[in-house]
Amino acid sequence: MKLPLRSLLVLLLLTTYSLKAQEALSDIEKYPVFESCEGQSGAALAECFNATLQQFFYENFKTPDIVGEENYTGVMVSLLEVTAEGEFKVLYTEAVYQELKDEVKRVFGELPKIEPATYNAKPTYVQFQFSVNLPLQAPQITQTTTATANTGTADSDNTSLVVVQDQFNTEYEDIKSFPYQNEEYTSQLNIPLSHQNYAMFDPAMNQVGINNHTAQKPYVYEEVNKYYNFEAANQKLLKKKSSWLGRKWWNEHMGIVKGEDYWFTIDPGVDLQVGRGDGVDTYNNTRLVYFQGGLGKKLNFFAAVYESQGRFAGYFNRYAESLRPDGGNPAIIPGRNIAEPFRTDSYDYPVAEGYLSYAPSQHFNIQLGHGKNFIGDGYRSLLLSDNASPYPYLRLNTNFWKLKYTNTWMSLRDVRSEVTLDGSFRTKYMANHYLSINVTKRLNIGLFEAVMWENDNDRGFDLNYLNPVIFYRAIEFTTGSRGGNAIIGLSGKYKFSDQINAYSQVVIDEFSSGDVFGGDQSWKNKLGFQIGAKYYNAFGVKNLYLQAEYNQVRPYTYSHNTIVLNYGHQNQPMAHLWGANFREGILIARYFNGRWFGSAKLTFGERGFDFNTAEDSFYYGGGIYRDEGDRPFDTGIEIGQGNTTSVFIGEFQGGYLINPATNLKVYASLLFRDFTPDVDTATEFASSSTWFNLGIRTDLCNWYFDF
Repeated sequence: MKLPLRSLLVLLLLTTYSLKAQEALSDIEKYPVFESCEGQSGAALAECFNATLQQFFYENFKTPDIVGEENYTGVMVSLLEVTAEGEFKVLYTEAVYQELKDEVKRVFGELPKIEPATYNAKPTYVQFQFSVNLPLQAPQITQTTTATANTGTADSDNTSLVVVQDQFNTEYEDIKSFPYQNEEYTSQLNIPLSHQNYAMFDPAMNQVGINNHTAQKPYVYEEVNKYYNFEAANQKLLKKKSSWLGRKWWNEHMGIVKGEDYWFTIDPGVDLQVGRGDGVDTYNNTRLVYFQGGLGKKLNFFAAVYESQGRFAGYFNRYAESLRPDGGNPAIIPGRNIAEPFRTDSYDYPVAEGYLSYAPSQHFNIQLGHGKNFIGDGYRSLLLSDNASPYPYLRLNTNFWKLKYTNTWMSLRDVRSEVTLDGSFRTKYMANHYLSINVTKRLNIGLFEAVMWENDNDRGFDLNYLNPVIFYRAIEFTTGSRGGNAIIGLSGKYKFSDQINAYSQVVIDEFSSGDVFGGDQSWKNKLGFQIGAKYYNAFGVKNLYLQAEYNQVRPYTYSHNTIVLNYGHQNQPMAHLWGANFREGILIARYFNGRWFGSAKLTFGERGFDFNTAEDSFYYGGGIYRDEGDRPFDTGIEIGQGNTTSVFIGEFQGGYLINPATNLKVYASLLFRDFTPDVDTATEFASSSTWFNLGIRTDLCNWYFDF
């Protein structure tokens, strides 16, 4: 028979609210004193304190309805402090229901201020930690309410007691250790940039009438937590585990340190895959460790180090090797880093990412790091995407009224042999700004501008571009016609309802009205656009997420007559993964149910490649790492020109979230790719790939395989 929670907690308090032992009691010169306990001392004072506290809790606690409705059984743990000022403070309550936590905090918050404990005649704090098994069987309560000396066990088999503070007013009395309360959820840390993870809170971020901004990514936890309660969502996923190993594997970070004004966590991670693709056995063996934390409320930090070896499906290996840098390295693993040879047919590719995140006020966030950024509401971005390798960056987010303004400065690399000097890759820089405006409760408009410039003639980082509000196009003209490459863009989003919204982007690489709006299809007509829609809880199915997207970019967009100034980094595009000269349609479905998840993505596209033969060595505008002067003609430029290729990619994945704290997942995936050019060449030829994978992964970033 289930006991009412009020009765359970009264029994709990009767058996657990005491100090460690009579031995520990003797170390306290004076116990905390309620008004009704004045005049008592020693063990009598301790018993009076406990009895008064129990009676107060009994009279004021109101059992949350959800506890009885769900017939809950389990363990609740709380940490309570009587401060040196005599005030009661609930430091932490571990319970399945947020309602339980809120009620415990409310009750103890109504306790009156009392006379604090003292040691050496000085006021000091004292902390109590107790646990209880629910439902609790009536214990055999003795006259003495203290626990057995030095054992930490109470008289009841159903409760246990740990005294957090063993000594008072020692030379370390200001160094306190507190239970970790998922501080990252309200921090300035970035939410790991993963489409699969972002889909879980995307519906909450796109409600009609809320004044937030969704294009600038990655988000920080603090801004998303206003609309999506991470703590409540996490509580629903927790498993009832009492052992240390069980809690660390299923629910918690591996290592946790929490002080009064600082915290950090450290976790090992993996991305282990085994599969079969294009007739060969494939694998990925990534070991990683990541560290995150905070100093105060305004400064947070994150660092992750990856060590990886892998062999992939044939089409993936060919693309990775087509990106190879100068210096003898065989490949660049797309989205990761430059690779070294490993064994006879694999790659070794280390990656490091990290950042400092500081919020001087509620309106600003400043980040200095090495990682990736993304601008847009779609699966792809035509403005700034996360498909290239990580890079150093400085980002400033300014958020006020109905505006969010993002400035990002980046240091990029051109790794082609043509520009390598004395074994060093060529450095170039990018600066961009994006202004997001909530015009109405439903309509958002974004304005984007970016400029690339190279580190030539000892120019270095041009201080002109540090100005966060000036138009970069104007600076480009003042530095010379070949001084930089500017791109502008426009984005929009409209919320039809809480379930459906539409989004779009337009990018313009050349800004000449005669070329952009002319009818001769000039090669200078370098632009692209995106349009898409999202449908949350589709057809009334909770947690079913549907998305449709169309992308189109004309030839020669993102390229430049000075190749170093193209819109790329480490031989990879900084915008769309396919570069330019393409049309693409994408259909995506995602579903979540507790820790289970699944997704399906279909990609249909048309791309235009170069022939790269002695008879036809022209540049048709697909890859962005060629000289525009090699084009075959100036007008009549069409999307898909050159070696027209049709592409179909189907990706399917299903899995289980092992640990929500670390995003550790086990999954199975299947990818089918059909690639059919008009003419088979040495680099582009008809192929059909089927790639099956089983894996376990700490999901901290997007990794794209759809090219």
